[in-house]
Amino acid sequence: MEPTTSNFNNQAGLKIFTRTWLPQQDAKGTLILVHGFNSHSGYYQWVADQFTAIGFAVYALDLEGRGQSEGERFYVQSIYDYVKEVDQLVDIAKAAHPDLPLFVLGHSAGGVVATLYALDNSPKINGLISVSFVFQIPAPDFALAVLKGLSHLVPHLHSITLKNEDFSRNPEEVHIMNNDPLIAHESQPTKTMEQLVLADERLKKELSQITLPILILHGTDDKAARYTGSQFFYDNATSTDKSLKLYEGHYHSLLTDVDKELVMADIKDWVIKHVNTPQ
Repeated sequence: MEPTTSNFNNQAGLKIFTRTWLPQQDAKGTLILVHGFNSHSGYYQWVADQFTAIGFAVYALDLEGRGQSEGERFYVQSIYDYVKEVDQLVDIAKAAHPDLPLFVLGHSAGGVVATLYALDNSPKINGLISVSFVFQIPAPDFALAVLKGLSHLVPHLHSITLKNEDFSRNPEEVHIMNNDPLIAHESQPTKTMEQLVLADERLKKELSQITLPILILHGTDDKAARYTGSQFFYDNATSTDKSLKLYEGHYHSLLTDVDKELVMADIKDWVIKHVNTPQ
């Protein structure tokens, strides 16, 4: 099913591009998708198809400066600008489906954004799904310190580039990424990376405040984000309803990687079980 596309204005007045997929039958739940780096909402067509087939309304956005949204490419002044955009999308979904349980799925850096959102807005959502959580950035501490320093001197300098080949073992998916003009030559400005580091520092201190239902998923061969970060999330969240699934040999983008169907089956099973669970 093709999505309906729209826009909303964020706090800075930038147009944020969205996609919405609705089921053919009455919806029984709502899913919000938050993409990470080297990505945008267009990569979630298959995910949306899976969820509309089981009666979910699915909403996704292109974060500021990414995909078809306005803003300096790949730059964000504060990661909480992203968090607020997620909140705006949640409000849009809740206005359309006020009585349905709502779940947020964040991938990679989008998982960090989604987790920050859950920390500050847990009454609005019924569960959090974290996929390939970028909690422990694979760089030594001194490099991160240098990065934070550079963010003040040259915030717009593009300093970090992720390899598309590290996202999926499926060559067709890598080919799509390599030929996608919306992520062509994508690299992250020092300010964007500083904001991700600062978010991780907050989460390290406050993950224990996560008490809502959570599903955490990670591939053991993820080269972009260590799976030990997801293990740390699981170990430190105080939710009594939490699950961690590690996929042996899987890469960073679990939902475009080889055997993505296994991952999707686990996600759908978890969500269906929580649809009628009180928050």
